Amino acid sequence: MFTDEVLDSVGIESQWRKSQQLTRESRGCQTRALHSTDAEVQTVSTAVSSTQTEPQDHVTEQLLQHEEPEPPGLRDFLRQVEDRVIKELVKNARSHAFDGYQVNWEDQSQLVSCRHRLQHPSAQERSLHVTSVSWSCTGSVIACAYGRIDEGDWGTEKSHVCTWNLDRRGLNPKQPDLVIDVPTTVTALSFHPNQPSLIAGGLYTGEVVVWDTSHTQDPVMAQTGMSADSHREPVYQVDWVPLQKRGEFGVLSASSGGRVLLWTLDPDQGGFVLSAGYALVRQQVPHSSRSNYKARGSSHVGVTALALSPWDSDIFLVGSEGGLLLKCSFSSQTLAAAPSEGQSVTLRAPAVFSFRPRNSPIHSIHCSPFHRNLFLSVGTDGLAHLHSLLQTNPLLSVRVSDSYVFDVRWSPTRPLVFAAATGQGVVQIFDLGRRSLRPAATIDQGGANQAATCLAFNSQNPHLLAVGKTDGTVNIWHLSADLTEQSPRETVQLELMAREVAE
Repeated sequence: MFTDEVLDSVGIESQWRKSQQLTRESRGCQTRALHSTDAEVQTVSTAVSSTQTEPQDHVTEQLLQHEEPEPPGLRDFLRQVEDRVIKELVKNARSHAFDGYQVNWEDQSQLVSCRHRLQHPSAQERSLHVTSVSWSCTGSVIACAYGRIDEGDWGTEKSHVCTWNLDRRGLNPKQPDLVIDVPTTVTALSFHPNQPSLIAGGLYTGEVVVWDTSHTQDPVMAQTGMSADSHREPVYQVDWVPLQKRGEFGVLSASSGGRVLLWTLDPDQGGFVLSAGYALVRQQVPHSSRSNYKARGSSHVGVTALALSPWDSDIFLVGSEGGLLLKCSFSSQTLAAAPSEGQSVTLRAPAVFSFRPRNSPIHSIHCSPFHRNLFLSVGTDGLAHLHSLLQTNPLLSVRVSDSYVFDVRWSPTRPLVFAAATGQGVVQIFDLGRRSLRPAATIDQGGANQAATCLAFNSQNPHLLAVGKTDGTVNIWHLSADLTEQSPRETVQLELMAREVAE
């Protein structure tokens, strides 16, 4: 029923093992071949040197032979003063007299040196004069105005306002960084105290302009235009005046028509608004008992110079073409005896004190930054007068030139130093601390009949002084430490001068 039977075997290959073996790969990597070199150096020649000292006893013997004999009594003297000298040295070590003093190791052999000679070729081709210069609040940019100050119908001459950045690496003295074309002569210029891009200017036509140099295509930010409020005579000076609202400034302008006007910027309308007006009339000018001044000609006092007091915001000084020198007040409530002529504000008479008048026009006034009562004035008489706000007569008169003196400025760092620009083209720098009243330094660029019309110290870098001339150039001079660093008793000397009573 059941039988044994032998059958052939059957084998089945594993597909799983085979598939795993098929997917196996072999990989490897190898670095690039390394290159190596062998180098050898060998000195070509050798040198051997040696030194030998002489015996110690021999050296001592030589020194004793060359030693000079001791002066008699020297050893006893040194022993006597030893304690006193040590006491003084200890006292000096504890002293604070020279705290903060920094020694200037620069070469002081040259008092002044010319750093730059800036010029605008177009202005020089037309023989335009530099009428005003001003430094920016950063001290990097110098601006100059062009026009003419000689005879003829020069008020209709087109002019320019040019700026140079002296800190620019690629400074080209014959190519201004910015040129603003103006249809008439620019007679006055002043940078904003805080905003380095704003420049206020006065024109020969009586207009007041503010340029924004950051807008190179259309730099005119505000302009008074020809209206009943604006000046009708040339504007000889413009200054930025702090307003009651903190941080804001207005523009104060003075003209030969006898008006001093305060303008505020209206950002909404993009123009000027007349904030206050002052009229100087001869009949309302106070005269001192010693004055023999007589009113003649026009009833208006033609203002040719103006200065703001850095100590009292209510005080400003004016000088006239007739030689009057007046102290004025912004807060004066006296009505001016002048026709209104349609002004939007009531004109007031600002003069509160009159100094001794001069027989010639006054070109420039500048208040001392170191004493609240002192100021300087210059004019066509060639003298620089030192005044006190408390006295009628000048404290001191210094002969500057045999010609006109167009501008005067106190040094921003030296209380007794001032500079004056003359019609002979020379700038004289005086130091009132010296015994002699001769100039401490004279700046003469050369060039016959080329007057120095204006100058300005750089308040940020007091070593720099800008001078504008009638040849159309602006020269930047570097002053040495002798003219810029204050001596220990200089402010005391200035105070003593202010206390002197003029005869």
